[in-house]
Amino acid sequence: MNMKRREFLFKTAQATVAAQLLRGQVLAAAPAVEPSRTKATRLGLHQHRFGVDYVPTENWWYCWNDFSADSIARDLDAIVKLHADHIRIMVMWTYFQPNPGWVSPAHLERLEQLMRLAAERSLDVCASMFVGHLTGQNFRQGFEKGSFFSAKDMIAAQNLYFTKVAEVCRRHSNFLGFDLGNELNCCWNTSNLAEGDRWFENLMDLADKLVPDGIHVNGVDHAPWFHPDTFSARVLAKKQKIVPIHAWIKYTGALDRGGPLDAPSVQLIPAMGALVRAYAGNAQKPLWIQEFGTSDDWMTPRETETFIEKTMLAGISTGVNWFTFWASHDIDPKFKVKSLEYSMGLIAVDNKIKRRGEIFSDIAKTYRGREVKISPAYQSSIKAPPTEYSDAATWQWLSEWMNNAAR
Repeated sequence: MNMKRREFLFKTAQATVAAQLLRGQVLAAAPAVEPSRTKATRLGLHQHRFGVDYVPTENWWYCWNDFSADSIARDLDAIVKLHADHIRIMVMWTYFQPNPGWVSPAHLERLEQLMRLAAERSLDVCASMFVGHLTGQNFRQGFEKGSFFSAKDMIAAQNLYFTKVAEVCRRHSNFLGFDLGNELNCCWNTSNLAEGDRWFENLMDLADKLVPDGIHVNGVDHAPWFHPDTFSARVLAKKQKIVPIHAWIKYTGALDRGGPLDAPSVQLIPAMGALVRAYAGNAQKPLWIQEFGTSDDWMTPRETETFIEKTMLAGISTGVNWFTFWASHDIDPKFKVKSLEYSMGLIAVDNKIKRRGEIFSDIAKTYRGREVKISPAYQSSIKAPPTEYSDAATWQWLSEWMNNAAR
């Protein structure tokens, strides 16, 4: 089998996918690209990037209120060992803007420090702004009144927040761009998709005005791709330069359709990518798997290691552009969260790289900076999106795409 076939052949039999994607074959096929570590690693939309959703070890995201630059520096040093080129951070709205007319200078200074620490390690930073929903919790503003998406006072407060944070971030060459919010439709939602789309488009325009060279996105969960939820799939797919996808095998229902190493889970990333490109009407639309991961509550550690390898390589083989793993670190047990949340990291709380982190690192080292390849066979597989906007119809579409891809 030649190199081209090993790396990017689309029509791979599902029964032999494990053999096709063994790290010994696929990683050996592609020489590593090592971007400079002396300055920010700004790679293009059409080059593979690999990063992590950062989870601070010492004080979780309460760290904005109890800040330790030394602890964060140690975390970032460990992240660099994963061959990551970027991190996604949670800018906790309730901490940064406790009043609609005021954004905390102290918290902005802490953001400034984090940006510098990341730049020193050649890590680009995506700042998720409306947080909002995080680790199964909702952090709501005390001043909320009326619709989050259309009330004049809320819009004014949101615009002030973005403006002040942009003043800090745009001074740094390693600022990747804004994520409007972390799955904000899980915290603030509307049944009026026109209202949600209008808010999304207006805020994206503001982000472009504040940071014209930024890559700005709206990191919704899977729901708007499966059924009507706050934003319409077509607007999400068409408006963004690169489309973020949260491909969780648990929450999408993939685990209800087989085991963690069966096709619905392993092929979820390429299948959701095909779905998004169908809604975009563009088989080459850049895709960012902004959240994907596992929990020890869902599978064994050995299954996790196999899953990470197989699903990432499946995404690469179908032209997924960027990958950001949830999460960088495990959560310290001193914090009370759902049990599934503690084990999601590639790195332990003591900053030791876990075996799953080594697997991620091997793939990132091999493919980072390489040109994204999208085969003609793959492009021809992108058909019209589901005619019915529902979970059942979407899963039927995904399943048919997976079955066709396996032939």
